[in-house]
Amino acid sequence: MSDVSKINRNYKDRLFKFIFGNPEKKELTLSLYNAMNNSSYTDPDAISLNTIEDAVYMGMKNDVSFLIADTFNLYEHQSSYNPNMPMRFLIYAGMLYDKYTETTEEYHRFSSKQQKAPTPKCVCFYNGTKEMGDRVILRLSDAFISPVEPDIEVKVTMININYGHNSELLKACEPLGDYAYFVHETRINQKQTGSLVKAIDIAIEMLPDDSQIKPYLLANRAEVKNMFITEYDEQKAFAEQKAEGRAEGRAEGRAEGRAEGLVIGEAKGIAIGEEKGKMKAFVSLVKDGLLTVAQAAEKVNMTVPEFEAAMQSI
Repeated sequence: MSDVSKINRNYKDRLFKFIFGNPEKKELTLSLYNAMNNSSYTDPDAISLNTIEDAVYMGMKNDVSFLIADTFNLYEHQSSYNPNMPMRFLIYAGMLYDKYTETTEEYHRFSSKQQKAPTPKCVCFYNGTKEMGDRVILRLSDAFISPVEPDIEVKVTMININYGHNSELLKACEPLGDYAYFVHETRINQKQTGSLVKAIDIAIEMLPDDSQIKPYLLANRAEVKNMFITEYDEQKAFAEQKAEGRAEGRAEGRAEGRAEGLVIGEAKGIAIGEEKGKMKAFVSLVKDGLLTVAQAAEKVNMTVPEFEAAMQSI
């Protein structure tokens, strides 16, 4: 039996959350917070993790949320560039504040006096292969259709944690630096060996012996492989299925174009291809166990019966 065993959960953690969002390893979370804020907290119990476990994206958890020093720290990891992060943070923050106001005895929703609440800090840690700057500010207002000044704004600081970027931050938080090094070496070794599993093993061993995360990765080697491979396969599935669907759509568009003109048909083909590629990607993720049928149906705006019927035709 392969050592890359399936995790018996309703969702799968991404490696970033596994390291920095684990209640049993809050010292790692604290190290990251201190590096981000130039602070020097020493008591891990000062952190109160409040990650909403029901907020699952693509069947996987890649966010870490915690309360410390009267701030809500919303940290999310992305291995591909996503300009829509502010909208996701808005939705997630709404869920957090709803829970906070419902469960905090000192907060009175209907009081005539202003009720104080923790300050939100939204950070996206990026380590995708697309070249990005060290720090990029993403704003929700950039997504709004109307040019009028909006009454709601969300600012997300996207921090590039690829090895070689933001070196001061990676030095200030050794676990983050080791995580960046591990991902970097895994990518290099995967190209050299042709095996992602071997690449992960080599990258773990290459971590320095005094690394805070090395013993953790070694003790959970199978689960680490599972998370890393699952994330890799998810991205690969989307890319492959989208390309395949686009090609099929172009062919169908050309056929329709005989009646409407080739240019119109080609445009239709692209649109058809995008939709087919999207559908095939979600079907693939369901078959691979990365998403439930209900989650996939929601992503493509279908009912469960409609999605199940569509699966039969693909």
